[in-house]
Amino acid sequence: VPFPFSLLGLQVIKCKAAVMWEANKPFSIEEVEVAPPKAHEVRLKIVATGICRSDDHVITGAFVMPFPIILGHEAAGVVESVGQGVTSIKPGDKVIPLFVPQCGECKNCLSTKGNLCSKNDIGSAAGLMADGTSRFTCKGQAIHHFIGTSTFTEYTVVHESAVAKIDSAAPLEKVCLIGCGFSTGYGAAVQTAKVEPGSTCAIFGLGGVGLSVVMGCKAAGASRIIAVDINSDKFAKAKELGATECVNPKDFKKPIHEVLIEMTGHGVDYSFEVIGRTETMTAALACCQYNYGVSVIVGVPPAAQQITFDPMLLFTGRTWKGSVFGGWKSKDSVPKLVADYMKKKFVLDPLITHTLPFTKINEGFDLLRTGK
Repeated sequence: VPFPFSLLGLQVIKCKAAVMWEANKPFSIEEVEVAPPKAHEVRLKIVATGICRSDDHVITGAFVMPFPIILGHEAAGVVESVGQGVTSIKPGDKVIPLFVPQCGECKNCLSTKGNLCSKNDIGSAAGLMADGTSRFTCKGQAIHHFIGTSTFTEYTVVHESAVAKIDSAAPLEKVCLIGCGFSTGYGAAVQTAKVEPGSTCAIFGLGGVGLSVVMGCKAAGASRIIAVDINSDKFAKAKELGATECVNPKDFKKPIHEVLIEMTGHGVDYSFEVIGRTETMTAALACCQYNYGVSVIVGVPPAAQQITFDPMLLFTGRTWKGSVFGGWKSKDSVPKLVADYMKKKFVLDPLITHTLPFTKINEGFDLLRTGK
């Protein structure tokens, strides 16, 4: 570090974090030590974080990660300090951490078709920084990172490729949703599926991500947007955000894909599975038009589960796609999405049902699990 150097960023920070020591247990609010950022790393003060079902999937074992771990991946905060070589971001900048990084150098980053940077930690699930170590310590033990973000803590360290600088006027307690839920759902419709005006869409699952798919379909000009959920309490908000019809599979004796084919005459143009269940993934595929229908998997698939389906469903022409982070190239797109929010091109308020203090994180997860 050239002299005179600032002491900022050289100290270990002690702060509160929600540590998950083992599967299927509540979060434990602990004092953790957060190491300074190394070269090309950034240390952030987290101001607001959302709760996402993918965090819960780690707790239940459906999304396999190493324990102990600090979860959380949908957040917004302020840069506290930067490591050597970081030039794009400085202390005081408002930022959103990116669970899909954008290194700008790998095959996916260089392609116009892909957005899943090879530097991601979704598939490998190492739970560590790029150099194979952790920046978190608690009770003398190293704590794992979660998909390069770990936002259930007052301070976190992320790689420079996994953070986006955003408008300094943006309300962090709202735009944190652009870090996952909103972007994932909205992008699945407008980026991955490329929904066209006049088309018919079906959305399975009306949580925050599913509702964002509804908004994306509406923004793309879909004429019929059919919202599907086994919890009818979700229907009012789905309609407020653009759903034209709402269907509860529990109200029918026949399989839901048959119901949707009857409703539309030939199946939907686009279907979205926003739950993460293999049965609904096959139902979403089966309900789309047999020749040119497109079905997008948005929910994280459960570990160690296989799908069995009739290959004739694909042979006739349907397309089955996956979408991570809505297909957006994260570092490029997140600042633009925040700018669009500031221009009122879409709303985020309806996606926020509760605002809790950090120490009530377990209550937040109870609300998630009870469909509230």
